[in-house]
Amino acid sequence: MKIRSPLPVRKNRLEIIPLIDIMFFLLASFMLVSLTMSRQQTIKVNLPVAASAAQDIKPDMINLAIDAAGLIHLDTRPVTLPELEKALAARHARDAATPVYISGDQEARHGAMITLLDAVRRAGFQKVAFQVRSAP
Repeated sequence: MKIRSPLPVRKNRLEIIPLIDIMFFLLASFMLVSLTMSRQQTIKVNLPVAASAAQDIKPDMINLAIDAAGLIHLDTRPVTLPELEKALAARHARDAATPVYISGDQEARHGAMITLLDAVRRAGFQKVAFQVRSAP
């Protein structure tokens, strides 16, 4: 005599919705990690310390730096102010929404920083930020 269960027989199923959720989570995690792995190439300057230092590092940005002697650097190469203005005007013509990051040495003169900021504004860039070190 065969005894049957009063419960209906269920087929085994593979639930796919939790698997999709896990895959989306992994995809988002890898994307966020890969964004933080981009390398920033600038000259070495002694940045001032600020409590609210934001680190937005993107490969499609313009890095300007002023060292303690007042020399201006565009990315990693030293430039004069007229060369910088020509390079910024050419870059603005290609992409006006490019962010500009200015990093000045702690010993750099305030006038040199304002001259550099004025050159960036005359070129037409609106997204300008100063890079600082975060407080320990």
